[in-house]
Amino acid sequence: MARAVFVGGTGSNVGKSWMATALCRLLSRRGLRVAPFKAQNMSNNSFPCREGGEIGRSQVAQAQACRREPCAAMNPVLLKPAGDSRSQVILHGAVWRTVHARDYGQHVAFLQEEARRAYRALATGCDVVVMEGAGSVAEINLWDRDFTNLSMAQYAGARALLVAGIERGGIFASLLGTLDLLPPSYRTLVRAFAVNRFRGDRALFDEGAAMLEKRAGIPCLGVFPYAHGLRLDAEDSLSDLAGGASVGGGDASGVAIIRFPQISNTTDFALLPGAVWLERPPGRSFRAVILPGTKSTLASLAWLRESGLAGWILEQHEAGASIFGICGGYQMLGERIDDPLGVDGDPGSARGLGLLPVRTVMEAHKTTRTRRARTATGTRFEAYEIHMGRTEAMEPVEPFAFFEDGAPEGVTRGQVRGTYLHGALESPELVAELFSITSTPPDRERHYDALADWLEANASPSVLAELLGA
Repeated sequence: MARAVFVGGTGSNVGKSWMATALCRLLSRRGLRVAPFKAQNMSNNSFPCREGGEIGRSQVAQAQACRREPCAAMNPVLLKPAGDSRSQVILHGAVWRTVHARDYGQHVAFLQEEARRAYRALATGCDVVVMEGAGSVAEINLWDRDFTNLSMAQYAGARALLVAGIERGGIFASLLGTLDLLPPSYRTLVRAFAVNRFRGDRALFDEGAAMLEKRAGIPCLGVFPYAHGLRLDAEDSLSDLAGGASVGGGDASGVAIIRFPQISNTTDFALLPGAVWLERPPGRSFRAVILPGTKSTLASLAWLRESGLAGWILEQHEAGASIFGICGGYQMLGERIDDPLGVDGDPGSARGLGLLPVRTVMEAHKTTRTRRARTATGTRFEAYEIHMGRTEAMEPVEPFAFFEDGAPEGVTRGQVRGTYLHGALESPELVAELFSITSTPPDRERHYDALADWLEANASPSVLAELLGA
């Protein structure tokens, strides 16, 4: 069975994913067989594994940093928020059921055992498993339901690293308060702490780090500077919308993206950092409007009408703007959406925006697969599907693209295009074809190596060796 190292945090957005990804690449560079693991993730940014099933996008990035093919065992439980305190539960990569937050507790024992089963299978073929926690490790009101953080680390016999972010202040209270809340059985797992996202001269915090070490009784792995110029695929939509998707590119200020309440796969827009996100009709026109994916199509369509954006999109179309819909956005551009089984929420139907001659019926089966495709002009790109709807044309149509076997996909009618292919806009060539924007894709391998360098350059070698059990 593999050794395990656990990366937990004093809260959300302190850099756990960055630290875990850096450890993955560092250990891989040392010739070890490494795999990432997160027992439960909550995110609408997901990706299909080639073996089948979907997992959180951050675990995909960590698998790439390990130079491994992503698999469902790396993220056995994925919660995809669907609004109204409901989440679709993905278990071992496949849809299990949709659960209301108040009912989730009754399923925890079962899901915990399934997560442990996935961990055992993953750890059997590795030297080291890098485990990532969720949120804070000291959410004491959730401990009876938390199988992602220190209870999972304890099960795996992991050595734990506690990460705290310093850029917003409160580092002493967050670190020492977190440790003070842990019971002895959890507290002994924590072997070191890290001060992350420091800006300025780190020598100015030498005294602060020493004070933390004395009070905490554990060593500081390091004071890690804010990593400028590095990018990782974001774990959730909030990270991307807050600027996590920024990549060098051309001027996308003429492109608007609708920010649905249940937006999904915001990683689709990594090459459009200058695009404008809209939650209400703006006082200007755009040359292109994008309707992204959403976890709840009917609810998002209703919101689109209530916000006034539905009428605004039609006005933009009349004025000559190109309209592009992905997945749920594609479904909304059609004539009608029917959900007789209630897989998208409550059973119901709704009239679409009527810009494409298609009709969508929601089905219980979920399509998750990677794809290679080309446009009619010959532009080739890689993409993936994650959807539960079946969309059919109501009249002869021009496809958006063609798969390798020649099968058509999506619909194009004039300046309106719809597709199920997430990731299509991660192709610089396709972005140039659709929006006349020159963009630069992230060099993921370079970023993973730079993260490992960042970790190695700022970590205490002796503390790092003890943490890793080396």
